[in-house]
Amino acid sequence: MYLSESLKKIREPWLEGITHRLSRGETGRATLVVEMERFFDMLIQAVESGDPGWLKPVLIDWAASRTETDIENEEITLSPVLNLIMDELVDKVNHHLPDDEAVVVISGLIPILYYSYEQIAQHEMRVRVGYFTALLEKVSTDLSRLDRSKSDFISVAAHELKTPLTLIEGYSSMLEDILTKTDQGNQVSMLMDGIHKGIFRLGVMINDMIDISLIDNQMLSLKYQPTWINRILKGLVAELDEFVDDRQQTLVVQDFPGSDEMIFADTERLEQALRNVLTNAIKYTPDGGQVLVSGRLLSGFIEIRVEDSGIGIAPQDQLVIFEKFSSLGDVKLHSSSKINFKGGGPGLGLPIAKGILEAHGGSIWVESDGYNEDTLPGSVFHILLPMRKHPPDEQMARLFDPSHKSTLPKE
Repeated sequence: MYLSESLKKIREPWLEGITHRLSRGETGRATLVVEMERFFDMLIQAVESGDPGWLKPVLIDWAASRTETDIENEEITLSPVLNLIMDELVDKVNHHLPDDEAVVVISGLIPILYYSYEQIAQHEMRVRVGYFTALLEKVSTDLSRLDRSKSDFISVAAHELKTPLTLIEGYSSMLEDILTKTDQGNQVSMLMDGIHKGIFRLGVMINDMIDISLIDNQMLSLKYQPTWINRILKGLVAELDEFVDDRQQTLVVQDFPGSDEMIFADTERLEQALRNVLTNAIKYTPDGGQVLVSGRLLSGFIEIRVEDSGIGIAPQDQLVIFEKFSSLGDVKLHSSSKINFKGGGPGLGLPIAKGILEAHGGSIWVESDGYNEDTLPGSVFHILLPMRKHPPDEQMARLFDPSHKSTLPKE
C-alpha cells in the first residue's frame, strides 16, 4: 500500500488533534486549521514525489511569520511546533493503522521530518542573524550620532568658553595692577596668584577640548619644520624638572640612534604629544620611582620608548586609555595638578597624543604586565614617528631647499 494512502487515513483525526493542541482559543483556530491542512497536503506531495522540498515553502512562511518580539523573547524557534506535529502524527498512526503499516509509515516520515527540522533551523538562523545585524547597525548609527553630537558640543563649548576666559584673564590682570598699589598688596598678590593658576588650568583644558575636537573631525593641521627629537626631550626634561623633584622621582633620557637627526615634523605638536605621555608616566609612578626615555632607529621610523616603574595598566584598559574622556583615575582624586600621584583628569592627554602622532603618520601603543599598586609592574609606551627627511608640501620644500624643483603644474 502506498505511504500516501496510509497518511490520508489519518488526515482528519490528525487535523482535529493537532489544532486542538496548538490553538490557544477560538480566535486563531480557523487560521491554524488552514495552515495545518496546507502542511498535510504538502506532506502528501513530499511522500508521493520522494522530494521533501515540497514542505519548504510552508516552513519558510512559518519561520518568517515570527515577529521581532518573538526574537527578543527567544521564542523564534519552531522546533516545539514540529515536535507536536510529529508527536501527533505518530499517535494517530499508532491508533488508526495496523502495526506493520504503522512501522512503514513512521519509517517513511522520519527523513521528511528531519528535513523539516533542518530547514527551520537554517531559516530561523538567517532571520535571527538578520535581526541582530540590523539591531547592531542601528546601535552603531546611534552611537555615531551620539559621538558626533558630543564632538560638536565639545567644539562649541570650548570655543564659547575661550572668549569669557580671555576677558577674565585680562580684567584680573588689570585688577591686580590696581590692588597691588594699596596697603594690602601681599594679600592681594596671593589671591591673584590663585586666580591666575585657575585661569591657566582652565585655559589648558579648553585648549585640550579644542584639540580633541580638531582630531575627531580630522581637522588637525600640522606645520612641518626641521625638528630634532633630542632637543624636544631636553626641553621637556627642563620643564618637568620641578615636578619630578617634588615627587622625588628620576627622569632619565638616554641618547639613542635617530634622536639627533633632523626630521620634518610639527615641533610644537610633537612636543605636546611627548609632554602628555611623560606627564602620564610621572602621574602613575609612585614617589621615588623612575621614568626612562630611550629609543631606537627602525627602517623609516624612529621609535621612542617611555618606560615607567609605576602601577601599570590592566590588559582590558590598554586600548581604553587612548579614548577621549576615558580617565581610569578615581573621580575623588581629580585635581588641578597634572602630576599628582594617580591624580585624575578629563582623560584627554593620551587621546590627543595619539591623534597628533597619527596625523604625523605614526602611532602609539602601550605594554604592561597589568595593574598592581604593590608589585609596580610599570608600563612602556611605544611611539613610532616617521623618519621624514623632506617636507611634505611644495611650499615648505622650496623654503628649506632653494634648489628644489616644483612638481606642481604651472598655471
